[in-house]
Amino acid sequence: MNSAEKRMSRTGVVFGCALICCFLWGSAAPSIKIGYRLFDIAAADSMAQIVFAGMRFMLAGVMVILAGSFLNRREGGGKLLKPQKTSLAMILKLAMVQTVAQYVFYYIGLAHTTGVKAAIIGGSNVFLSIFIAVAVFHMERLTLRKLLGCAVGFAGVVIINVSGNGIDMSVSLLGEGFILLSSLSYALSSGLIKKYSEKENPVVLSGYQFLCGGIVLTAVGLFCGGRVNLAGVPAGGWVLLLYMGFISAAAYTLWGILLKYNPVGRVAVFGFMNPMFSFLLSALLLGEGSQAFGWTGLSALALVCAGILIVNLTTKKQPA
Repeated sequence: MNSAEKRMSRTGVVFGCALICCFLWGSAAPSIKIGYRLFDIAAADSMAQIVFAGMRFMLAGVMVILAGSFLNRREGGGKLLKPQKTSLAMILKLAMVQTVAQYVFYYIGLAHTTGVKAAIIGGSNVFLSIFIAVAVFHMERLTLRKLLGCAVGFAGVVIINVSGNGIDMSVSLLGEGFILLSSLSYALSSGLIKKYSEKENPVVLSGYQFLCGGIVLTAVGLFCGGRVNLAGVPAGGWVLLLYMGFISAAAYTLWGILLKYNPVGRVAVFGFMNPMFSFLLSALLLGEGSQAFGWTGLSALALVCAGILIVNLTTKKQPA
């Protein structure tokens, strides 16, 4: 075991790095909603939202490729991290599922629901990933404990949409429905990443699929009439855009390093922190505290986190 492997496999290092990743991912929802305001993008302007998403992921792709190239060079590799020719088809497929489909649904959905609801519903991607891995990719078995975790977590998704004595009538396909479809796209991409990572460096896959996906999102948005007025954007808007690119670039790169030096189950168990951070940051930054800290929001958050923890504790006992 070399020094890097020893360092990155320490419990404190794993916890600290996972905490950073989940904080970054958790800050995405409030950042996007603040970005809509700073870039003057209306909730009904779906194509402008897609262009905005494309800008972010092109930037993220460049950041991941540069970071991956730096790490590759330190390990004695080439100067620029490049995919193999045989990996191009995999990168394009992954870009269409993980970046294009997932974030078309997510950006439009987020414009039509609250950040708190998006945080809770987004937590369903863990459970959907398990069902996809079992039913579509046949990568693992569906156990009783996994079913229990899924049931507990989805109970949280239901509760966040309950208001007073009945179902919150603000639930819509464009809002909560699209966030759920985004989670489904994420689940599909998780299976593809696991499959493709056997043939290609996961950092290469992430960087180039972000770049390709960002180009497609921007092109589609512009072709369909989406416009983002860049002339009047305040300095804070550009700083936020850089941060949003950094969210994906840093979190995916750091998460990939953790997975390189640790069993998957040991890293995945920390994933329950992701919806927790998204939930709390949405409450604090978007002024949604009344929803977040009421019994409905807190109960939903507790159930989602408990479900994710149950599922990942099950995974932790399995060999990587």
